[in-house]
Amino acid sequence: MLLLAVDTATPAVTVALHDGESVLAESNQVDARRHGELLLPAVDKVLAEAGVKLEAVTGIVVGVGPGPYTGLRVGLVTASTFAAVLGVPVHGLCTLDGLAHAAGAAGIEGPFTVATDARRKEVYWARYEDPRTRVGEPAVDRPADIAEQVAGMPAVGQGALLYPDVFTDARQPEHQSAAALAAVAVERLAAGAEFLPPTPLYLRRPDAQVPKNYKVVTPQ
Repeated sequence: MLLLAVDTATPAVTVALHDGESVLAESNQVDARRHGELLLPAVDKVLAEAGVKLEAVTGIVVGVGPGPYTGLRVGLVTASTFAAVLGVPVHGLCTLDGLAHAAGAAGIEGPFTVATDARRKEVYWARYEDPRTRVGEPAVDRPADIAEQVAGMPAVGQGALLYPDVFTDARQPEHQSAAALAAVAVERLAAGAEFLPPTPLYLRRPDAQVPKNYKVVTPQ
């Protein structure tokens, strides 16, 4: 097994290579505006550090979000392209599940909340019973609207750190890690669990939309 994991659903451009036992190499950069510019060089760096050729990869793992429209697409398109070229499967995972796994590695047992920055003064979030068990589906909300649901719980992710009045016990990790996402995939593959398709989990419509009504101009 040799899994290449990527995630661009958050400001973190993160890549990791996992052999089923441990992480061989990883790259983590935080830049919300340069996903497309940073991802492929990061993949090259990780493969070079591990001394592995891309052709040796047996599967692709990708975070499907939730996340903003443009950044999220970069990772998904890249993952699907690699999978098609190599003829290997692509395994989609909820980005929040990767953060939850990393929270467990940091010592949080649960229950707790994962929250990432959704912009527009909102967060993408989900509650977890423990680092491997999500309660329900991810959602996007204003922090004040979910204050009662997350009150008193530890919380991880950039969204939690941005709104300390709501997430009163915000902790690390702040950013997504492809290494954690790959570890989740390894566990699920061993258990024979299903994965998500490599399609974006937006939870809301993109900012740019086609106008509903066009003004008709008839030549005179």
